[in-house]
Amino acid sequence: MASTPPLLPELAALTSDDSMLTRRFGKEVINYYAGSRLNRYSFLRSDASFLNKAATSPPARFVALRDLNPLVIDKQKLALLTYDDVKQLIGEPFKQADAQRIKAYDSTAGLPLLIVFLGTVDGTGVTFETSDHGDVQGQPFFAIDMTPRGQRREAVEAWLKTQEEKGLRIATDTRSLSLHSEAAAMFAQARSMVDWNTRNVFCAGCGNPNLSIEAGYKRICPPTDLRGNSEEAAELPDCPTRHGVSNICFPRTDPTMIAAVVSADGQRILLGRQSRWPPYWHSTLAGFLEPGESVEEAVRREVWEEAGVRVGRVVVHSTQPWPYPSSLMIGAIAQALPGDGEAINLNDKELESARWFTVEEVRTALAQTAGALGAPPPKDYNDGDLRVPPPQAIANRLITAVVEGYLLGIPKI
Repeated sequence: MASTPPLLPELAALTSDDSMLTRRFGKEVINYYAGSRLNRYSFLRSDASFLNKAATSPPARFVALRDLNPLVIDKQKLALLTYDDVKQLIGEPFKQADAQRIKAYDSTAGLPLLIVFLGTVDGTGVTFETSDHGDVQGQPFFAIDMTPRGQRREAVEAWLKTQEEKGLRIATDTRSLSLHSEAAAMFAQARSMVDWNTRNVFCAGCGNPNLSIEAGYKRICPPTDLRGNSEEAAELPDCPTRHGVSNICFPRTDPTMIAAVVSADGQRILLGRQSRWPPYWHSTLAGFLEPGESVEEAVRREVWEEAGVRVGRVVVHSTQPWPYPSSLMIGAIAQALPGDGEAINLNDKELESARWFTVEEVRTALAQTAGALGAPPPKDYNDGDLRVPPPQAIANRLITAVVEGYLLGIPKI
């Protein structure tokens, strides 16, 4: 895109926000992989007419992924492809409405390339007519799975080779967190949606192949199958997913807590390390939420299981989408109970070690942080000093908030 696209109204309002909530808690933190400029328009995902016009329009842009890795221009920029770039492989991808596609389901025909509607960047001067919601103005973005497989393997491989000849490449090091923040947010949405679709090609209710609908955001178990017979479709066995409004397969997001734990006196921060990390690298503690568990309860459980520390008060600080494969990191700041509550014991043996570090030790580590996991230490690093995750990681943002006075009611962003 030639110029910076406009922010969503909600995000734009945050740039100079002086609301009561901001005065009380500080500015909202928008972490890496979040802050997307896309209006997702979830209510237009079933509007095939709009989707087809949007996908085949000159301003449409496509993010291509192979094996969940994006096609990029360089380490900071996604390759944003035009319809002409992908037309030979996708044709008119939303020519048929979902109801027509379900009726015409043929398990012998092979699956088309998966295309996911990501949303539009509003305010770009391009207008599309919708079926039931008036006109929509914006530049449409889609994700397309270009993993060579099935009947289209050779064609996709040839297409990928052509893109490489143009100077583009597949980035296999996305966890280096080097994509520009806007590109990272778009990639996170695209990767999670493509991953979910490719993991769920069989119905959880009956085990038969299912079908992606609503521009990639639902999967449905078709009731009939042409099986190569264009005249008469065969009835498929009954499936529990065809009964009740809640039985269609929707994308999943796995909630995960991650917490900066502060000592009772506020002078130390609890950090742990895994054996696979570089020497002296430590981070905040994290773990998946379990069913029937609040975020606060999960923080207390995980911190005790991993480090033996008893946590009292828990406050949610910010969140971060994490597309590996599709987690939501719920970032919290918690305070340990005094006395025996601060004693460290690696109960579940998941960590190699856990330690209390002084705020000053952590402040020094933040100043020396450079690069992602596996990156070499900065030039001013002294061997043996603490190392922490980079600013793109929510762990860094939580630690930074503590160091900059979050517990004192003077958070800085």
